[in-house]
Formats: sequence, C-alpha cells, structure tokens
Amino acid sequence: MSIWGKFAGAVVGAYFGGPLGAVAGTVAGHYAFDRELDKEVAFTIALIALSAKMAKADGIVSPVEVDAFYRICRVPEGEQRNVARVYKLAQEDIAGFEAYARQVAEIFADRPKVCEDVLDALFYIAYADGTLNHAEEVFLRRVAENFALSEADFSRIHARHNPNVFDPFAVLGIDPNASFDAARSAWLKASRENHPDQLQARGVPVEILHLANDRMAIINSAWEMIRKEQFNKDV
Repeated sequence: MSIWGKFAGAVVGAYFGGPLGAVAGTVAGHYAFDRELDKEVAFTIALIALSAKMAKADGIVSPVEVDAFYRICRVPEGEQRNVARVYKLAQEDIAGFEAYARQVAEIFADRPKVCEDVLDALFYIAYADGTLNHAEEVFLRRVAENFALSEADFSRIHARHNPNVFDPFAVLGIDPNASFDAARSAWLKASRENHPDQLQARGVPVEILHLANDRMAIINSAWEMIRKEQFNKDV
C-alpha cells in the first residue's frame, strides 16, 4: 500500500496523541489511540503539520511554499483533499509549532536521523521562493533545537539548500583545512547516511525519496569540488 493509502486510513481511524494526533484525528472526528502508528504515516503527518506552521511563520502564507510542499509530497489527486484538510487544521491549531516539533522528536527518538530528514524537507520548502527570511530561519532553528540537532547539524543541512552560496565544506560538515582523508571520510559517511535506501529503511515514505536523490547529487558535487579544487586529485 502506498503512503497515501495508509495516510487515508490514519486520518479515518488513528490518533496517536499530542498535537499531531489531534490534527489527524480531528479530520475524521475519531480518536482511537494507537502509539504504534506506521512510522511512514507519522513522518508524513509531521511534515504536513510543520510545513503548515512554517508557512505562517512570517504572517504570510505563500502560494510558492504551498506548491513546494506538494512537489515534495507528490500527493495524488484522490488524496489531496485529505492532505489539504490536515494542512489547514495545522495552520489553525492553537498549539505552537514547538509542541509539534517536540512530538516529532519523541516519535522518532529511536531514529534521530529522521528528524534531519524532516528539517531538510522544511528547508526545501522555505527556500522555494529563493530566499530564507528571518522569521523562517528562526522557525527552522527552533525546530532543530527541539529535534535536539546541533548547530553543526543545522549548518550542514542549511548548506545543502542555500542558493546564494555553495560551500562544499559546510555541505560535508568539515573544516576547510581538513585533510584529504578526513574530507573523503566525511563524504563517504554522508553518502551512506543519505542514500535513498537508508532513508526508506528509517521510515521515509517511498513517495518522498526523490529528495534523497537531490541530496546525494549535492553531496557528490561538494566532494568533487573539494577533491579537484582543494586537493587537485582526479581519483
């Protein structure tokens, strides 16, 4: 079953507590508690809810960012109504975005890399209009803090999305004075952690794995630039 088939089932009959569960459960008016809700469904609802909250971070809901969300999630026409309802409810919910972020961290406590995947998608949406405004940056930093991500993690993820400056060292999370072996090791580690198979294994829905391909392209480009320009190596 696709994530959207599972999602529809979750909207109809699943409630897993906290603000995320309230949003999903309110759609159907059903509150059957299920802490073992499919992690792919949890990822999807988390992304919808936090995207909706971020869209209002600067007080203006940008159509460009909403379109970016749908580009990420690739929602089939038959499920767009359900997704739109959850998105709208999350925007209107009185719960603050940090409550959402804390619950995401709790749900994925055993898979902390998933929180990085969520933050990565949020950066993609934030930069949909080509810029990251102050309100969006504050929002993303607070989400990262609630995810227990470090400043280094935040900077590394941010570097993959900044269209104004491409810093290959920041993309790989290494110092510009790092040795060739250290740089290569960082590239291999990033390649392993961000391979589509790894994302799917930790609960990212297959429908959203296209982001992993974009991420891998950026990581490989960073390594190629460092390898050739910093170390003048062809192999």
